[in-house]
Amino acid sequence: MKTIPLFDPSQEGSCIVHGNTLSVLQSFPNEHVQCVVTSPPYWGLRDYDIVGQIGLEETLDEYIQNLTLVFSQVRRVLKPDGTLWLNIGDGFTSGNRRWRAPDKKNPARAMNVRPDTPDGLKPKDLLGIPWKLAFALQDDGWYLRSDIIWHKPNGMPESVKDRPTRVHEYIFLLTKSEKYYYDYESVREPVGNRTRNRRSVWSVNTQPFADAHFATFPPNLIKPCILAGSREQDLVLDPFFGSGTVGLVCQQHSRKFLGIELNPEYVQIAANRLRIDPSHIEIFEKEVPYEYAADD
Repeated sequence: MKTIPLFDPSQEGSCIVHGNTLSVLQSFPNEHVQCVVTSPPYWGLRDYDIVGQIGLEETLDEYIQNLTLVFSQVRRVLKPDGTLWLNIGDGFTSGNRRWRAPDKKNPARAMNVRPDTPDGLKPKDLLGIPWKLAFALQDDGWYLRSDIIWHKPNGMPESVKDRPTRVHEYIFLLTKSEKYYYDYESVREPVGNRTRNRRSVWSVNTQPFADAHFATFPPNLIKPCILAGSREQDLVLDPFFGSGTVGLVCQQHSRKFLGIELNPEYVQIAANRLRIDPSHIEIFEKEVPYEYAADD
């Protein structure tokens, strides 16, 4: 592991960068990454007591603004024919309840205080975070090309009696340009004795990772994103690296990866999982040039 004042992404091979995502991205040259696959922290779910973390904003609008700021840098470093595959989930307003019940789907969730109900919404309203973010990115210059439903066949039950149990999340395909690299042949799906163009509903079981006490990407969920969005030896970026599942799938399919992660615990989990040599873990110490909206 080495400390660097400024990250140089021209180096060969894959690596993990421990640092603030916005700050690290701002040090990148333009048009350097072919594909981005990521799932940012959800709003109001966990507090890791780390300065600069996304998801602790007081308002939903600030959360959307901060993510839009990060993804504007992602778009800058993405090659003209590159793609962004963005997984994001949703939630409900808190109503008058300020304290959370234990979350069976994610018992390690640290936050026990619910955020205030956003302006314009009512108690029990669906927040609509995925589409709020997707439209904000579209307004910021991204091409919004597809909304993919991640259906979870083994989704956890919910103790609700006034709505269906949620067993899906969204993956948005966004691009920098009108024309972009998309290898549809590599992700065709079987139908009987033939194949067809992949549909927009993906049924993939959730898959726990023993060393992580937080939700992780199932490898089979992001495999088609990486295969369709990149070629062998291309560089794939995950600006919210977590336990490193994007890196794992890249290793399995001859892609290079670059993971950025703020939480040192996650950096170590990912490094162990991917068997990363310590020389390929960078500590980014450049001062954040400007703060997230929530810190203004």
